[in-house]
Amino acid sequence: MNQTRAFLILAWLMVATLLWMEWGKEKSAPPAAPPTVVAPANSVPSAAGLATPPGVPGAPAAPSAAPPVPGATPGASAVPASDAPVVVSTDVFRVILHGGEISEADLLRYPVGTEPNSPPMRLLANDSTLYFVAQSGWVSQSGGAPTHASGFRYAGDSRELKLADGAKDIAVPFVWTGANGVTITRTYTFRRGDYVIKVRDDVANAGAAPWQGYIYRQLSRVPRELARKGPFSPEQYSFQGAAWYSPTDKYEKRKFDKFSADGNLNKQVTGGWIAMLQHHFFAAWIPGEKDSGQFSLEQLNAGGAPQYLIRDLGPGVNLAPGQNASTEARLWVGPKLVKAIEAQKVQGLDRAVDFSSYSIFATLANGLFWLLDKLHGLFGNWGWAIIGLVVLLKLALYPLSAAQYKSQAKMRKFQPRVAQLKERYGDDKQKFQMALMELYKKEKINPVGGCLPVLPSIIIFMTLYWMLAESVELRHAPWTLWIHDLTSRDPFFVLPLCNIAIMWATQKLTPMTGMDPTQQKMMQFMPLVFGVILAFLPAGLVLYQVANGGLGLLQQWITTKRYAEDNAAGGGGGKDK
Repeated sequence: MNQTRAFLILAWLMVATLLWMEWGKEKSAPPAAPPTVVAPANSVPSAAGLATPPGVPGAPAAPSAAPPVPGATPGASAVPASDAPVVVSTDVFRVILHGGEISEADLLRYPVGTEPNSPPMRLLANDSTLYFVAQSGWVSQSGGAPTHASGFRYAGDSRELKLADGAKDIAVPFVWTGANGVTITRTYTFRRGDYVIKVRDDVANAGAAPWQGYIYRQLSRVPRELARKGPFSPEQYSFQGAAWYSPTDKYEKRKFDKFSADGNLNKQVTGGWIAMLQHHFFAAWIPGEKDSGQFSLEQLNAGGAPQYLIRDLGPGVNLAPGQNASTEARLWVGPKLVKAIEAQKVQGLDRAVDFSSYSIFATLANGLFWLLDKLHGLFGNWGWAIIGLVVLLKLALYPLSAAQYKSQAKMRKFQPRVAQLKERYGDDKQKFQMALMELYKKEKINPVGGCLPVLPSIIIFMTLYWMLAESVELRHAPWTLWIHDLTSRDPFFVLPLCNIAIMWATQKLTPMTGMDPTQQKMMQFMPLVFGVILAFLPAGLVLYQVANGGLGLLQQWITTKRYAEDNAAGGGGGKDK
């Protein structure tokens, strides 16, 4: 097998694989069988028996309950006008609270664009086009409970709160008091530099009768319009939909367009988490690791545009008169920062950084990101870190690449002999191939030696594509001069043009031994084909390819020159080193 022909096949295989994965369908996960709700406290009845007040999400046994969205359509607040929102500002975000709902969240450290005055990224929003909210309330059959839409009242003074300089956190209290004497105090706690909001509910029964209820936590949204489109857009490829984790079934996810097609979700879980994922950012409810709850999905059609909801119902409390209880959860609202997510020490939460649906690429991407992050700590620039990564990978693959270039150098030397064989056997391709293989065997040439480094290079290239597409750490990260965002395409196509030049120069050093004229013409177009493809890929990925190709060209030139000098010194005897 001619090594250049093998390179051509593998190169086209890489392109076909990228295109296939762009438009490929997600493998559908089988729906879980509806389990029985297990009460986390003594004598707590099944959640399926709870009555559903108007505007409150139904229990899992009643998926056809009224749509659990505020108002008739997104953007219409269900909070009474007398209960104005509370605005909380920290060093990382600005949020708007409506008692049981966080209706808006701006990520102050992540502007929408690279322009100097670009507004911050709005992850949560209560409007028709960007609708995405986090909600939490209670359901009870014992005399009423506050929902995410009504009931909680702000218990503080100012409705404009800001984390003071030097302060570590800020607490925002809300209170609901029922006619039956039950009081629920909800406290949102925001910490400096933290994208996690702690949400604690303290329940006290000062009435004369027992009270029992279940807390629910949910995320509701409409799909976000993509800012970047096209067959190679990282944002278009990035997963958008609901995800959840349970200790038994591990990480699962479902795209928005699969909510109804893949069946209902009705899963009893202890611990775990639920989330809504999008490119670079996500929101997730993280209950206590010992809390029992029930995960469910719903597709709603209030107001025309479909809305999608993931919910955790539970845990429940059962309070006799004079008793009290509390339940706490964490709400992540922010970017997919690997280190910050790992610091939460939540099992499986790192899968929110969805490098790939294929486990082998996800594992490799995590390893590459770990190495890239270490290099970024050394260089202080993600672009130079990518170049450093190329150098390390080149060193690791040096034995394979050395064998490749040595094989090419030897084949280059015997090109005149191959030309003589072609002239001797003419159109008899079978005899020509037999004579060519005999020549390879006699001169100890491995014709497939040049293919060995190609496979790991393709795997690394595709893995790096996913990593750069998903890593928010590289979002809007500059390299130098004209490259202001390594996750966007090169605005002036300088790097793709450099790659064309490098591939063209590499071809000049690569022997076309045994290749027919048609294949040679195809090979001549390969630099242009790859240049067009790379023009639409992230600049960081093209930088990797240019650095990798440039170092490979240098190594190939040195090897070819050295081999020619060795043969000249040895009298042309083909001495191997």
